[in-house]
Amino acid sequence: MIGLTCHPETPSAAVRGIRARVARRAAKVIEVSYAIEGEVARLRIPAPRPPRFSEGLWQHSCCELFVARNGGPAYREFNFSPSGEWAAYAFTRYREGAPLRDEALNPGIALLSSAHALQLDASVACGPGKLRLGLSAVIEEADGALSYWALRHPPGKPDFHHPDAFALELA
Repeated sequence: MIGLTCHPETPSAAVRGIRARVARRAAKVIEVSYAIEGEVARLRIPAPRPPRFSEGLWQHSCCELFVARNGGPAYREFNFSPSGEWAAYAFTRYREGAPLRDEALNPGIALLSSAHALQLDASVACGPGKLRLGLSAVIEEADGALSYWALRHPPGKPDFHHPDAFALELA
């Protein structure tokens, strides 16, 4: 598993760490798993809902996956809420994009929870070839405070869309 780091400007009092695992299945699917360790009772976790596209998930607790092909500025963003809701976006370049509301993109989110850990699993379709990935999470605590976690944080404020945040290559 790969460790995500908390952005220094958004510390968390409840989360000790987040680890992620990524695997490619049948060259066309990315499976991702996020393990959030800490005091789960101190987190604001959305209640279960039917799986569906939903905007604004990044404003609360959610895990995120960014996928880009090597050599180009285009990328996709996937948001996975512990509620089971999801969002997907296609960007032609840095922060220039639109939602992908295709229900066929449903990532099949699964959530396991205990007093000291949450595990969120999801899978998304992808094509063959080398990919650059950004792994991140937004965690909301019971008091509404947000912490931002990523495989790599570029300088400045939290920015999961920044090209430097796409720090993992997947063959």
